[in-house]
Amino acid sequence: MDVSPATTQIVVIGVGNDFRRDDGVGWAVVAGLADRAARRPLPDGTRLTRTDGEPTRLISAWEDARLAIVVDAAHAHPARPGRVHRLPLDGGPPRTPRDTNSSHGFALGDTVRLARTLDRLPGQLLVYAVEAADTSPGTGLSPQVAAAVGPLVQRIQEDLVHHARADE
Repeated sequence: MDVSPATTQIVVIGVGNDFRRDDGVGWAVVAGLADRAARRPLPDGTRLTRTDGEPTRLISAWEDARLAIVVDAAHAHPARPGRVHRLPLDGGPPRTPRDTNSSHGFALGDTVRLARTLDRLPGQLLVYAVEAADTSPGTGLSPQVAAAVGPLVQRIQEDLVHHARADE
């Protein structure tokens, strides 16, 4: 899925894998935003995309964006499946809550450090990490994570509108 206006100012990137249960939450949020965009258009210059989290694909997805919003599943100890962490980048890699990490082999913080070294960070980076219950092989989100998708779609839509208004 890639909804692309001519000039990308904002990109929302769903990171994940639909075949690892809750790891598909980033893709579910992007799908939810695409559904809403059909009824209520997103701000001009907004692009929605999905990736598996491989660092070069993730960096390419946010390249040249003024704002990149990344949605990904995370593991936390102790876990509260469905809890959402909002992590703005403020000059360093995203500070994940203690004992929280990506559900992928290459952590998002490592990707941010690589992008900074290559001078390929977006103007602003905002990460939403959703605590996962189950990332085993299979399809479908756990009930707790599925319940977080709608409110997170709404919150990101509000972020997009706020960012667009700030640019006017």
